[in-house]
Amino acid sequence: MAVSYKRLMHLMIEQDVSNAQLMRDANISANIIKKIKTGQYMALDKIESICTALNCTPNDILEFLPDEKEETK
Repeated sequence: MAVSYKRLMHLMIEQDVSNAQLMRDANISANIIKKIKTGQYMALDKIESICTALNCTPNDILEFLPDEKEETK
């Protein structure tokens, strides 16, 4: 399965939170921002830090997408 952080990006826009502000508030690195933008997996502790900073749940910031191969089965 693939992961999508589009929900996180929308939430950041709604809350007017920049990448730099999220990095400070959640104590995450630029590498994590890159993972968000490219849809890569990240450690659960980073998800927790982001959720704490934005006062949300993991369901509010990410979703799992089925692989294309799985859709054709």
